[in-house]
Amino acid sequence: MQKVSLEVNGKKITKEVSDNTLLSSLLREHLNLTGTHVGCDTSQCGACVVHVNGKSIKSCTALAVDIEGSKVTTIEGLAKNGKMHPMQEAFKKMHGLQCGFCTPGMVMSVVDLLKNKKNPSEQEIREWLEGNICRCTGYHNIVKAVKEAASKM
Repeated sequence: MQKVSLEVNGKKITKEVSDNTLLSSLLREHLNLTGTHVGCDTSQCGACVVHVNGKSIKSCTALAVDIEGSKVTTIEGLAKNGKMHPMQEAFKKMHGLQCGFCTPGMVMSVVDLLKNKKNPSEQEIREWLEGNICRCTGYHNIVKAVKEAASKM
């Protein structure tokens, strides 16, 4: 067992975890932040994407002890003062979700995209999301949601 200290959604936390505890497990099982979904355990689906120090990563492949001292933002941390993040609003407005399982990872991924690319093309959005799988939507409305949010962010 090892202590890990992080800042998660703006709150400092310290937890004792085993050396092989994944970040996704720390978030879901130790901190009850269940918006981070685990769909594959092999880094294929992207449902577990969170931000670590401002960059999107797949939390099912990161060990909690390896990100000691980092700032982590989950889907729960995007909303501020009860107001949804512009990307969350855009997903809602443009119907960029159906079952919702992939949505947290999608949102976290494209928020990172828009930090780096203010007005991405449809092709750039689709390429960025290659590591995120949605089995419901066909991605058309997800791309529309990213374009909508880009105009507001």
